[in-house]
Amino acid sequence: MPTSPSAPTPPMMDPLVDQRLVDLEIKASYTDDLVEQLNQIIIRQQSQIDALIREVMQLKAQAPEAGNPTRNLRDELPPHF
Repeated sequence: MPTSPSAPTPPMMDPLVDQRLVDLEIKASYTDDLVEQLNQIIIRQQSQIDALIREVMQLKAQAPEAGNPTRNLRDELPPHF
């Protein structure tokens, strides 16, 4: 009578090894979450840096030439004087 092939049974795992694997899977999961959070922070910071660069460029375009002192601070007295 032929014997039916049975599915291979996994070897008995040491409970200590099994617990270590579970701990590593938990750490890997937390690490994945942390990497995603840090990635989102980097994306947000890059957007802020880009906005600041645009603002500085606009301010530079509005500022008078540094080598051309055409105005005197005494000419710019506050209105109450």
